[in-house]
Order: sequence, then structure tokens, then C-alpha cells
Amino acid sequence: MTDRNLQIQQIIEQSPGIQFREIMRSSGLKNGVLSHYLGKLEKNGIIKVNRGPRQVRFFPPQISEEESIVIKALRKQTPRDLLLALIKEDGLEFSQLVKEVKKSPSTVSLYLSQLVNDDLVETKIVSLKKRYHIKARDIIDKLIEDYRPGLLEKPTSGFEDIFNSF
Repeated sequence: MTDRNLQIQQIIEQSPGIQFREIMRSSGLKNGVLSHYLGKLEKNGIIKVNRGPRQVRFFPPQISEEESIVIKALRKQTPRDLLLALIKEDGLEFSQLVKEVKKSPSTVSLYLSQLVNDDLVETKIVSLKKRYHIKARDIIDKLIEDYRPGLLEKPTSGFEDIFNSF
């Protein structure tokens, strides 16, 4: 395997869910050259490519579909903040989440519905109030353990640092 292949593979291993431009910045490779190498790595099964609307993300081959969904959420600020808020205090109401993440209700609603659709968060009616609960806790814990093990030694208040490391 060439040095470039190895370099690109290592970048993806260290940052699962990384996007094309981030790989370009990290590797210093130009667009066409990087496209060529990524194509070869994908064809040979050395990396997995997740093509979504308006974005492509690159993963090591051992990342499951479920894990890739969690990683995608953790790599975006607002969904990460919502998950962090629910890890700190499970069962928050919508208004509490809006306050916690300091975003407009429409923004929170958009990302929260995406997290519910992705099966990372669920809703329950408690005392006639809709509350949000984290569903992906085990997967999140596993990903942190697998990809950021040193961060697990920090106290739980360091969850923000762990999320930000994705």
C-alpha cells in the first residue's frame, strides 16, 4: 500500500465520519488526487463511504451502520449539544432542550426530529408532558471507548470534551 493510501486510511481511522474537505485539509492533497485515492480505497474495501444528501462521510470498514448514524450526529454541533443535554439529564421537555442548547425552537425541532428518526432519541409522555430520552447511550459509550479511550478517564462532566473530540 502506498504512503498516500496509508495516510488517508489513518486520517479516516482517527476521525470516523470525516468529510472530504476535512481529509483534503489534513492530508494536504488536491481534490482530484484525493478523489482518486479515496475511490481506490473504497473499491478495495479499505474504507466505507456513506453518501447522504449534500454530504459524503468516510468511515473505517469496521464501523456499523448504527455507529455511523451516531457518529454523524456527534460531528454536528446542534445534534451533539442535544445528545449531551440528554446524557446530562434524561427526560427533558422541548422547552428545556431549547434553553439548554441555546438555539431557536425551529432549529431544535429540526435536529430533534432527525435524532428521533435516526432512533437515537425517543419521546415519552410523562404527566401529560412530552419528554425526550436518549436511546443510543450504549452505542455512544462504545464509540467513545473505542475511539477516544483516554477521554473516558475524565469525570462525567468531561462529556462535552468527549463529544467535541468527534
